[in-house]
This record gives sequence, structure tokens and C-alpha cells, in this order.
Amino acid sequence: MSQAELADAAGVDRRQIRRYEAGEQQPVLSVAVAIANALDISVGELAGLASHRIHLSGDWWASWQTFKDGEEIVTLQEVRFRQEGERIDVETTTRGLDVEEGGYHWRGELRLWDNEIVMGWYAATDGAVRSKGTMYFVLHPHGQYMSGRWVGLSYDGSVVTGWGAMARDQETATATIEELKASEVARA
Repeated sequence: MSQAELADAAGVDRRQIRRYEAGEQQPVLSVAVAIANALDISVGELAGLASHRIHLSGDWWASWQTFKDGEEIVTLQEVRFRQEGERIDVETTTRGLDVEEGGYHWRGELRLWDNEIVMGWYAATDGAVRSKGTMYFVLHPHGQYMSGRWVGLSYDGSVVTGWGAMARDQETATATIEELKASEVARA
């Protein structure tokens, strides 16, 4: 990212960015937060603190095994991760399925544990949809995908569960959910 691009993204004058990079000045906290957000890093990382954490910010694909009227449905949605330290805010950017087929938007908060476990909650953001619950994923060592389960409240009030997968690309998300479903059949 160029100094001009960073200045625009953070809302700071380009000459000021040059002064920060040259070590002539240090940004005030509000400017440091804006710069860190523009760079998709934490303020601590901007200040030079070492981080051994996998960086998961960006656009991902989420695939879910769910059920509607007793029939299995596998959904695929684009989601956006915004990571700050161990916390990851996640929000859908596409619905995945039409509303009539059970598609809805949701958001949630995840925590990264020991660079291998990602767990947290989700809740529908479409007003009439009651879905909300928890997610538990095992993260691939290089942070390219994660697989696990979700448990939540369905539209009819019962608690349901299914496989879930998230990946940096659509093909991996789809393949991972199919592998999870196949492993369940093999165990039965």
C-alpha cells in the first residue's frame, strides 16, 4: 500500500504518513487506530509488538449443513472477517439462498484460541428470522479454512445442529462441508 493509499484509507494527510514512517512523529491514539484499521492489523502490531497470530481478516466463504421441513440443505454464503487480536467480527455479505428457501443474513463474534480453535456466536440480522447459536471450528494450520459444527435455535424454536466450514475460497468451503458429511456417513 502506498503512502497516498494509506493516507486516504485512514483519513490522514499523506505528509503526516511520511512523518510517521520516518520516525519524526508518533500518531495520537485515534489516528493510530485509523491507520491500524486501514492496514487490517491491531494497534499493538502497528506499534511493533510481535504477533504470532494467524491473520484471518478478509473475505471468506461459509458453508452450512442445515435442515428445512426435514430436508437437508447446504448453504454457501460470502462472509467478511474483521480481526482485531483474538477477536474476529464476522458478517455475511450475501444471503446464499433466497428468503423463500430459508436464506438470511447473520453476524457474529468469534475468538481465535492458540491459532487452532475458532469459536463464538452468530445471530440472524434479518428482522423476522430467529436463528442464533454457537460455532466451533478447528482451523487449518495455515489459516486457509476451518471446519466444525454449529448449534442453534431454528425458526421453529427447536435446537438444531449441523456441519459448518469456512474457507478463503468457495471451492474449499464446498469441498470441506462435503468431506464432513461423508465422514459422518462413514462413522454410522
